[in-house]
Amino acid sequence: MPDNLDKVVEDAFTELHRGREQFIPSFTPSETGAVISVSPGIATVSGLPEVGYSELLKFPGDLYGIAFNLDETEIGVVLLGDGKLGAGDEVQRTGRVVDIPVGNAVIGRVISPLGEPLDGRGAIAFAKRLPIERPAQPIMNRAPVIAPLQTGTKVIDALIPIGRGQRELILGDRQTGKTAIALDTILNQKDKNVICIYCAIGQRASSVAKVIDRLTTSGAMSYTCVVVTEGNNPPGLQYIAPYAATSIAEYFMEEGRDVLIVYDDLSNHAEAYRELSLLLRRPPGREAFPGDIFYIHSRLLERSTHLKSDLGGGSLTALPVIQTEAQNISAYISTNLISITDGQIYLSPKLFELGVLPAIDVEKSVSRVGGKAQLPVFSAATGDLKLAYAQFEELETFARFGASLDKNTRKMIEHGKRIREIFKQPELQPLSVARQILLLLALQNGLLESVPVNKIQAAEAALYQAADQLPAELAAALFSESRLSQEDKDKLLGRASAVLAAFLEIPDTPKTAGNE
Repeated sequence: MPDNLDKVVEDAFTELHRGREQFIPSFTPSETGAVISVSPGIATVSGLPEVGYSELLKFPGDLYGIAFNLDETEIGVVLLGDGKLGAGDEVQRTGRVVDIPVGNAVIGRVISPLGEPLDGRGAIAFAKRLPIERPAQPIMNRAPVIAPLQTGTKVIDALIPIGRGQRELILGDRQTGKTAIALDTILNQKDKNVICIYCAIGQRASSVAKVIDRLTTSGAMSYTCVVVTEGNNPPGLQYIAPYAATSIAEYFMEEGRDVLIVYDDLSNHAEAYRELSLLLRRPPGREAFPGDIFYIHSRLLERSTHLKSDLGGGSLTALPVIQTEAQNISAYISTNLISITDGQIYLSPKLFELGVLPAIDVEKSVSRVGGKAQLPVFSAATGDLKLAYAQFEELETFARFGASLDKNTRKMIEHGKRIREIFKQPELQPLSVARQILLLLALQNGLLESVPVNKIQAAEAALYQAADQLPAELAAALFSESRLSQEDKDKLLGRASAVLAAFLEIPDTPKTAGNE
């Protein structure tokens, strides 16, 4: 046995490794197939025995598709565009999966799920391309959700808080304000170093144009990328849209940035996948959805997380939106997504009809994570506000029957009316933390009880002006990781009391014998 055995083994492994580095396999598409049949959104192909699952296939006329069904004699392909295909047309392998350009150049742009610019501003100078389907971060790479994501909506930030890295579902019937909440959250990220991705899935062109106009007018496009598929696009494009948008978001997250992504909405995504599956003759299950419909959404939303500090500490917060029918939150897709996400914000059509906007049903809404990331000052300012509001709604229903109410019950109802009035908020007007805290402290400490309900909005506007003029030290204390000190709380309540003095209801002076 040679004395330098270790050296010999080391040299052998080095040579072997060098040989592997020199061997870089290159893919040259050599297989060609032919189209057997074409249906809306899909094609059946034969003659590609070595094709891989999800591989990108090239058709004539720069039309592409994804190999979706790999059967013994044929391949089911999801088409990613419109084109004139016919039986016998040639199909080529590309040796790669669908990818999308990522980088700082996509910020402020409107693009398709394939990375094509839709805003008429020319090609995108991207940093690199990433596959649209990527494995979610392993658990060991994740950190707890500890930082709040302020939405600017009072009822959400106070009672249903969202943390950076959380997945919070927004659901409700058609035209109840789901997109408005998502847009308010995007607008509120201005100057907060958060990149926003808005993914429109199967939306009407007019609705998408309206969203883009609002983002542009408010200056939010400077930190937002919009990924668009319209309702008349092929179902294949609608299917890949949220995955492509998530890859864009992941690029920034892995760079150590905080990212917010809105999927508007996943109901259309599920329907597009159902359409493709039925055309590809996959076995239908409940409500005609295929058995893996849960998997397509779980593998999408699992990519949202908060990374550990040694991996950059970036986060990806997801706000998926879905549409319910007739307030049925127990439907197949709704229950799937409720079980996948970390909480839900439910919008009630009844509240919407009553003019309570945003029409958030506090009883059916919950955040399972965000409370741990909520600013401590909110805990001091909200207290048992959610319980008081829920009790008010029950008592209000009871009081409609004309039953006689005791003094405490009437007091709870009057307090509840002010809570409801305070939680009303106009669309596209997100509020700062200082404004919310001053208002909530005044509400919790009974300063609004003597303000008539019809003067609440005027009093609220006056409190906002006072909040904007808080001293820098007091404003900074609102963002402290420790609880609000009693001294700072007294200062805030003192300012609120001074402002509200002009709106208090003066009780009638009882007449006496001397002044008759």
